[in-house]
Amino acid sequence: MPIADHTLLLLLEGYGWLPAQRRRAPGEVVHTRVMGQRAVGLGGPEAARFFYDEEHIERHTALPGPVKSTLFGHGAVHTLDGADHRVRKAMFMSLMTDEGVTDLVDRTTAAWDEAVASWAGAPEVVLFDEAARVITRGVCRWAGIPLRDADAPAAASDLVALVDGFGGPGARHWRARRARARREAWLGGLVRDVRDGAATAPRGSALDVVAFHHDAGGELLDPRVAAVELLNVVRPTVAVCWFVTFAAHALHRWPRHRAPLAGGDEAFTEAFVHEVRRFYPFAPLVGGRALRDLTWRGERIPAGALVLLDVYGHNHDPRLWESPYTFDPGRFTGREIGEFDLIPQGGGDPRTGHRCPGEAITVALLKALVVRLARLDYRVPDQDLGISLRRVPARLAGGFVMSSVRPAVRSPAPSPRR
Repeated sequence: MPIADHTLLLLLEGYGWLPAQRRRAPGEVVHTRVMGQRAVGLGGPEAARFFYDEEHIERHTALPGPVKSTLFGHGAVHTLDGADHRVRKAMFMSLMTDEGVTDLVDRTTAAWDEAVASWAGAPEVVLFDEAARVITRGVCRWAGIPLRDADAPAAASDLVALVDGFGGPGARHWRARRARARREAWLGGLVRDVRDGAATAPRGSALDVVAFHHDAGGELLDPRVAAVELLNVVRPTVAVCWFVTFAAHALHRWPRHRAPLAGGDEAFTEAFVHEVRRFYPFAPLVGGRALRDLTWRGERIPAGALVLLDVYGHNHDPRLWESPYTFDPGRFTGREIGEFDLIPQGGGDPRTGHRCPGEAITVALLKALVVRLARLDYRVPDQDLGISLRRVPARLAGGFVMSSVRPAVRSPAPSPRR
């Protein structure tokens, strides 16, 4: 019997599509079709280990054109495999030193503290938008990318659009493509200027490293590809605004977590950050392509088939997480997280595999920003705080509106008032 194509159903059901298919499947492999191609769906820690094994799955032929045209960019590290991928990935990892991450956090928290002063005089503040602007200022300063404060809102809007537009067709997709064209042209020109000596890049900055990186073939990156990879430094960093907003949502729903965060409990803060990344929806799934005929749990995966790893279902799998739909930072207290346990940003070793190299930045930024958020005093006016799992990427419809914001306090702040 022919297998039905589920592309439309995936677009309609979003995060729930693959978990639902896995529940209905007679075995541990979902057999389906997506975008006219034969596909299989997998889930669980061992499936993640199988998926991220480069002897089984390749990524460069599996990314759909619309995702490359919005989220990642054509020619990006995400489209490479083997030696090409390892050399390009090493470029990113060279920026992720402890010192580099600390510097990024310091610059971003300084931008946050600058912004909070202006929030106090505003009738209302949309946290999602403000966090995006704060992080844009911080990451561009860190990356050596010149950006005037007056230009930060437009840059932040474009960087958010790159993430917001990958999940489906329509206006969001075309907005993302226009944003990518603008930002690739901007950064490509900057790379040319740095190489020609018309502009300077701070030594060791992302701009410097990417502009003068030599790929596996020994050649400098084409300026457009260099621009793509600079965007792949700043764009996922700005996407942390999603998690900042989710953290505010969690503090509003479960205000008991505010005091330990505001009090500076480092162990609890890290556990809280991991639980935000596990509990809230970000990437629904990731895809690759079978390099050869494979077998998983006794079921055949034919060569060339799309292989879809269920990220959202994995992070809510009751076999891995007790009471997975309960928000409980305590599940991470004293827990060593395996490479294939918590995978909101991919699985495996970030130094060599396809796990996001910026995951350390995400965790470090969130640890710093959620403490500052917990120390703010603000009201939460009536608004829609629902998060639709049909929308990819999911986000609060109103961006989490705050009013009567007062600057950070040094002692544990009271819960937001209604």
